[in-house]
Amino acid sequence: MTLTDEERIELKKLIQKGDKGYRIRHAQILLKLDNYPTNDWTYKEIQRAHGASAATIASIAKRYVISGLEAALGRKQQVNRHRKVTGEIEAHICAIACSEAPEGHSRWTMQAIADELIRLELVDYITDSTICNVMKKTRSNRGL
Repeated sequence: MTLTDEERIELKKLIQKGDKGYRIRHAQILLKLDNYPTNDWTYKEIQRAHGASAATIASIAKRYVISGLEAALGRKQQVNRHRKVTGEIEAHICAIACSEAPEGHSRWTMQAIADELIRLELVDYITDSTICNVMKKTRSNRGL
C-alpha cells in the first residue's frame, strides 16, 4: 500500500493537531504501513507500537485500499446493530409481567414472557435473558 504525498501531509497534520484518539492511531498506523512491506515497519512492530491486533491493522489497510483515506481513519461500519427490544416491545413485556399469571402458575417466569411474546407474534425470537435485562430496567411490581 502506498500513500500519496497529499495523504501523508494530511495524516501528519491530523496527528499534530489532535483529533479523536482512534483517528490519530489509525493515521499513525497508515503512515507506518506506507510502502509496506519495503518500509522498516513489520506488522509485529506496529502491533507493539500501537497496541493494535494484526486484524485491526489489516482492517485499516483494507479500508484504505477499498474505500480511501477517510474510511480508513474512521471506525468500521456497524451493520445489524439494531435493538431487538424497542420501547413498544418493552411495554408489552411489562404489560405481560403485570397481568394475571398463566393458569397453574403463581407468577410469570422470564421464559413464559418470552414464549408469550413469540405466541403474540410481536417478535420472531427472544431469550429469557433479554426479558430479564428489560425487567431489570423497569421499576414495576410484578405482583409479588
